[in-house]
Amino acid sequence: MTASRRPAPGPWQRLAVGLLLGAPLATAPLAAAPLRGVSSLRLFRVMTMRGDVLLGLTAAELAELGPGPDTQRLARLIAAEGVLAGWRYRRMQGPDGRTCLGAFGRVSVAGQDALTVQPYLADLPVLPPPT
Repeated sequence: MTASRRPAPGPWQRLAVGLLLGAPLATAPLAAAPLRGVSSLRLFRVMTMRGDVLLGLTAAELAELGPGPDTQRLARLIAAEGVLAGWRYRRMQGPDGRTCLGAFGRVSVAGQDALTVQPYLADLPVLPPPT
């Protein structure tokens, strides 16, 4: 019986491996960047089956969820109520004309759609949510 040889990886396979290996390095500067703008606002990246949502929750909204780390509080909320609601943030032009993160409106994410929730440290100034 002859041993079969695997064909050399094609360009698409090499690209996929490079993207997978380089992904943690590409996000490292983002994770190290300080949150600029609103100190009472916490941003969270919620990954769903349909895509990612950047949610902002105020310190008052987080305080209502009880003690513990922020992600554990959100996990308890999703388990208890089945929904996570907050301000949806996206890149936009600020009042001074510079690029920043601003509230786009309130959004709810169903618990069964939320795959992961992780803290997000912004590399841009963050505008406060509307009052």
